[in-house]
Amino acid sequence: MRNHGGPGSGANRTQLPENVRARIDAILDTVDAELRTRYPGPDGRVQPIHTAYVPADRATAATPAEWGAAAIELLDRHHDLLAGIDGTDALPTVRSRLEQRPIQDLRIDFEDGYGFRTDAEEDEAATNAGTALAEWAKQSGGPASLGIRMKGLAGTERIRALRTLELVLDAAGGVPTGFVFTVPKIRAAEQASALVALCDGLERGSGLAAGTLRFELQIESPQAIIAADGSAPIAKMLSMSEGRCSALHFGTYDYTAACGIAAPDQALDHPAADYAKSVMQVAAAQTGVWICDGSTQIVPDRDPESALRNHHRLVGRALRLGYYQGWDMHPGHLITRWLATYEFFRRAIDVAVPRLVAYLDRRSGGVMDEPATAEALAATVLRGLNCGARTADELRALAPVLTPEVLRALVAREPIPQETV
Repeated sequence: MRNHGGPGSGANRTQLPENVRARIDAILDTVDAELRTRYPGPDGRVQPIHTAYVPADRATAATPAEWGAAAIELLDRHHDLLAGIDGTDALPTVRSRLEQRPIQDLRIDFEDGYGFRTDAEEDEAATNAGTALAEWAKQSGGPASLGIRMKGLAGTERIRALRTLELVLDAAGGVPTGFVFTVPKIRAAEQASALVALCDGLERGSGLAAGTLRFELQIESPQAIIAADGSAPIAKMLSMSEGRCSALHFGTYDYTAACGIAAPDQALDHPAADYAKSVMQVAAAQTGVWICDGSTQIVPDRDPESALRNHHRLVGRALRLGYYQGWDMHPGHLITRWLATYEFFRRAIDVAVPRLVAYLDRRSGGVMDEPATAEALAATVLRGLNCGARTADELRALAPVLTPEVLRALVAREPIPQETV
């Protein structure tokens, strides 16, 4: 008769054979190791809120200060309009930011913003760019990260792109702190392997430490989103970058034009652009690679009021979609970039703080938050602190328990430091 007793009641006790258990462990240990490698999560870098682009023939050591001064002049001229847009009284903080360090991340552009010149002209511009980068790296109010956008890797552009990068680094006297180079019009995963070889070669040829050089991939071709075989190449690009890809940047106008969108409708908020950025966002999730939104070509020159409102709206929309960095192409964009960013994070922090305090107290506060939600709330607060939307003193006044150590532990889902709870 079959024994229907409970666990341990006889010969029919359910028991997993040890050889099967060992096989399962071997399979899943390999999977765990692969997932840890491919999805390490944030690497501790602080993501800038924007990347400003300056054509190579206009970039000088004075560019950051000149952009800041131009932005302040425009802010003062349109103060009443901007005060009406400002929903959190952030405008004074924005003005202070523009006075101190207006640009967080700056690229000298040798691609579409510069165009095709003679080799002699671009050689000279590359040398001047390297000198400017070295100066920016020394400035107390200069950008924390900087670099160039070189020409693409296709056809005859490739030779010019590589030569420009070499000349820039030569003139800079090496690799400036915070240096990264952006590569436009990426269409195939194998191009990432070529960039790894480029970095390896430059490091060996110049006596640089391995891993010194990093690059950004600019996604502005439909083939980078869906390949000819139906696959999604971006995840493969990141794998083939071997840890050297720091960010994915979106190219608004090349991408929408390639999709057949009519020129008047090409914009950051077009559904075609939203789809591409969603694919980028998913491919880069938990890899430590940043996503950077593209640009708008509407600048506050002819119709500044309309342009300022439009850019403020686009930045706010991008932040709500989880794109925390975007291109800025004009000093006026700095105003509405900082304003929309400060507004977003001030509101988000005001919502996040009581929920995090309730989570740490294990009370619902009307919302039953899970660890994943606490992680997202804490990450939002840290982003707001890092960009200056709120100060550490302001956060301490709101919730003494939410120290940076506690916030980082929540983001990493690690044990909370007990002395702070």
